[in-house]
Amino acid sequence: MSETLVFLPDMLSDARGWADVTTAINHVRPVMVAPVWTGERIEEMASATLSGAPAKFALAGHGLGGVIALEMFRRAPERINRIALIGTNALGDTPQEAADREPLMIGARSGRFEEMLAREVLPVQVAAGSDRGRHMAQLSQMARDLGATVFARQQRAMQRRRDHQGSLRRITQPALVLAGALDRIVPLKRQAFQADLIPYATLEVLDCAGHSVMLEDPEGTIAALQAWLRRPLVLR
Repeated sequence: MSETLVFLPDMLSDARGWADVTTAINHVRPVMVAPVWTGERIEEMASATLSGAPAKFALAGHGLGGVIALEMFRRAPERINRIALIGTNALGDTPQEAADREPLMIGARSGRFEEMLAREVLPVQVAAGSDRGRHMAQLSQMARDLGATVFARQQRAMQRRRDHQGSLRRITQPALVLAGALDRIVPLKRQAFQADLIPYATLEVLDCAGHSVMLEDPEGTIAALQAWLRRPLVLR
């Protein structure tokens, strides 16, 4: 039987955002979408996911989910057969990036969550295009369902995350870095740099997509993930 793919979505996202992608992959292998909205720290989220995952599995994470995936790899590399990082920033926050999260957390807790979603959070998630409004509506629904408390907790977890450049260098499993060329949250240049740190990584770039590749280019996302899943395992 094919290995299970454990998938970790991004901040303020859940399995709904990845339904087209996971449905396609589920035709050939089991897919488990893990929650990323419990726990106060990346380390807690990684521990919870590891405890519910199979003994060995393929691992893919988007954004926040990619950071959790790297922490899982740091803790249990022998359990992970392959790893995909999608729109992921493996570096720790700079002082300015950490400071920029504070107004978002304060706003979320002071009743301005939906206003911030509309003005600051969602517009950077999706590149310009004819379907931008529809994609933002999908992201907005998931975000509002998960709510302000989850958003503030996820922002704090990202603010306190460790730098995983060392983890990237230790990945010898089949690895994919999947980036939207128009990503405004994790710029392509940064994702390409991270791919260079992984000894045998494949960098795939979706030319017309921003950060939300699963909505903006589901076909390209599916093709990249399926090619990665077909790569032979490394004997270790």
